[in-house]
Amino acid sequence: MSQWNPWHGCRKISPGCRHCYVFRMDAAHGRDASQVRRTGDFDAPLRKRRNGEYRLPAGETVYTCFTSDFFLPEADGWRPEAWRMIRLRQDADFFIVTKRADRIAPLLPPDWGEGYSNVILCCTCEDQARADFRLPFFLSLPLRYRRIICEPLLERIDLAPYLASGIDGVIVGGESGPEARLCDYAWVLDIRRQCAEAGVTFSFKQTGARFLKDGRLYRLPRALQHPQAKRAGIDLP
Repeated sequence: MSQWNPWHGCRKISPGCRHCYVFRMDAAHGRDASQVRRTGDFDAPLRKRRNGEYRLPAGETVYTCFTSDFFLPEADGWRPEAWRMIRLRQDADFFIVTKRADRIAPLLPPDWGEGYSNVILCCTCEDQARADFRLPFFLSLPLRYRRIICEPLLERIDLAPYLASGIDGVIVGGESGPEARLCDYAWVLDIRRQCAEAGVTFSFKQTGARFLKDGRLYRLPRALQHPQAKRAGIDLP
């Protein structure tokens, strides 16, 4: 697994952004995460070592733009070059997550076709209102792969109307951080049921810091949130 953050900083647009870890980390270092800037790693996918091999290795899944949003308006001038680098690196897969599904269509590259084979595009939906707004845009796009991410999961969400329309998988997780909002295991299991009925891959990524299960509230440190989700054993391949 590799990371590539071609730009840094973002703007909060929905309830899922309220306790954003990027804003939290930047604030701890006296920085304003709402100031969007191109990073020094902008050209990282094309950088090579002395032996001619790429620094971002072939065969890697590259988690892309995780300290911003790939479709942020402030990045409109940089994105075409980012697409060019992604197209050139067909030997690596680029995993992109966005809350801005309504902006994607006109910002795809001219040669996108049915989608680049090395791009996995994910749309986040933290509550029902965001699912109902974003997913119709997301499902209208020409994509090779499309996934839904419900993280932080803030309430029970009905994804059933959307799962039969070319969704490859759903990833669910609670919220981390000192101000984390509650994640109810019943909500997680309900989305799992919907995925099972639709034949869609499901992954429970993390419990979050405040996790309600069978009427009991658990407060989990960051180090336990991913392992505890894995121990639940509810992923659907």
